Amino acid sequence: MFILKKFIQYYKPYQFLFYMDMVCALTMSMIDLAFPQILNLLTKGLFTQSSAEILHGIGYVGGGLIVMYLIRYGCQYYITSWGHVMGARMESDMRQDLFDHLQRLPFSYYDKNNTGEMMSKLVSDLFDISELAHHGPENLFISILKIIGSFALLMLIHVKMTLILLCVTMIMVVFSVYQNRKLKAIFMDNRKKIANVNSRVQDSLSGIRVVKSFANEEIESEKFKSSNVEFLDSKETGYKIMGSFHAGNNFFEGLLYVTVLVFGGVFIANGTMQLTDLAVYALYIGIFINPLDVLINFTEQFQKGYAGFKRFVDVLQTEPEIVDKEDAISLTNVRGEIAFKDVSFYYDKTTEVLEKVTISIEAGKTVALVGPSGGGKTTLCSLLPRFYDVTEGSVTIDGKDVRDVTLKSLRSNIGIVQQDVYMFAGSVRDNISYGKPKAAEEEIIKAAKNANIHDFIMSLDYGYDTYVGERGVRLSGGQKQRLAIARVFLKNPKILILDEATSALDNESERHIQASLEQLSKDRTTIVIAHRLSTIRNADEIIVINDRGIQERGNHETLLLQDGLYAKYYNMQFEGLEELNK
Repeated sequence: MFILKKFIQYYKPYQFLFYMDMVCALTMSMIDLAFPQILNLLTKGLFTQSSAEILHGIGYVGGGLIVMYLIRYGCQYYITSWGHVMGARMESDMRQDLFDHLQRLPFSYYDKNNTGEMMSKLVSDLFDISELAHHGPENLFISILKIIGSFALLMLIHVKMTLILLCVTMIMVVFSVYQNRKLKAIFMDNRKKIANVNSRVQDSLSGIRVVKSFANEEIESEKFKSSNVEFLDSKETGYKIMGSFHAGNNFFEGLLYVTVLVFGGVFIANGTMQLTDLAVYALYIGIFINPLDVLINFTEQFQKGYAGFKRFVDVLQTEPEIVDKEDAISLTNVRGEIAFKDVSFYYDKTTEVLEKVTISIEAGKTVALVGPSGGGKTTLCSLLPRFYDVTEGSVTIDGKDVRDVTLKSLRSNIGIVQQDVYMFAGSVRDNISYGKPKAAEEEIIKAAKNANIHDFIMSLDYGYDTYVGERGVRLSGGQKQRLAIARVFLKNPKILILDEATSALDNESERHIQASLEQLSKDRTTIVIAHRLSTIRNADEIIVINDRGIQERGNHETLLLQDGLYAKYYNMQFEGLEELNK
């Protein structure tokens, strides 16, 4: 019932279209039911009169029938066109709701779910839901109306014959319900298997350069073949069940005609039925069987749509772990004073990443986090904009707990340049202006100059309008990194997080960018994650973190004098440079 109520909610904005669709469906059903009755009346009335009277009256009858079928034409047009429009609009609303909800879900959801599966829910699942939204109520309404109407009219013609047909129909219903249960399970399995196929395609194509660089096309082909065959097996099983379902119901439909023919002959023989009644009865059997066919097809459509909608609702029921409090305030007039107080963090509440970490950063200062991979540096920085929430302790900005302020205002005041740079499929301008969507052209150019990328952009064929390709495939790693830095220049936040921001740059570019970043960092609180220790010599404080927590802290000179972990890391890099220079 919950699934049904959720589904009905999407009809509310389109009530007029829905009710008009039902009115048209009712009109069509009444017209279809009327024709055999009109024929019955003519055979017992007008057609029993003289030739002159028949010729005189048949023109009026024909004209009336033409008007009736013109009305039916209009109703059929509305159902086919505007009925589908209604379904398409509902599908669009569902897709928007699903996409918006996916945007609200935290990083932890994406850590556990595959992009290909999410794409399957956004596209293929919702198409079947759209078809169900349009045809479902209409087919159900028309079919029930025709079955009840034709059954009532059949009872008026011959009660005993109709009761015999009812017995055959009930056996048909029991058979359909039994087969329907099998279809429900197989269509849900179909959804899961096609999601696996989409997942495999997305994963392989996204990493196509890695695939080709390792010459592993055959391996990827085998992995895809496995998922593809699983989906094929699921489809084949489904088609076999559908085959017995449709064939069985067609057998029972044929049995209805046999019943009419055999028992009609018996009733005519004993004088309880007239030959003309049997002819009209046969016409109504056609009207009675047609909605049964529709209901049989509807069952398949319903199971596909239900399976898709259930997966859709399952995602919508996934509550975002990170949301604004009801009384959340806006973070304004940010100075940039940051404090991590006894912060602990566990992935999935089991895997410990940080344990009782306490760090205070004064407004406008630059703090660098260094240490081996897996020590929790990036995780610590991810707690500041609330990509994840702390398990214990608190993170504050200017004394305000980040959980007490709105996410939009919090993240608007934090600029991030990540190690893994993402470029959107669009122009250079689009990617820079992502930092400030309504920025003027002059602001975009200034940001590009600050990031030392303007001259390169102007050397491109279309300048700032040059298409960068999917994920920025037409740019080098250093160029993408500088565009990402330009985004942050444009955003101009009070707090900066630089996660290996210069890692993809050559030495010359690094010097230019480092100077720009130092300029940008003035009067702003900056957290730098760096493995290239040459980029953090001027940091106000350097904190050394490994899997056992904070090990050392101080400025560059102090830590070198301590001759501890930092000195070890620094000397390793310095010795490496010396070896290269020999």
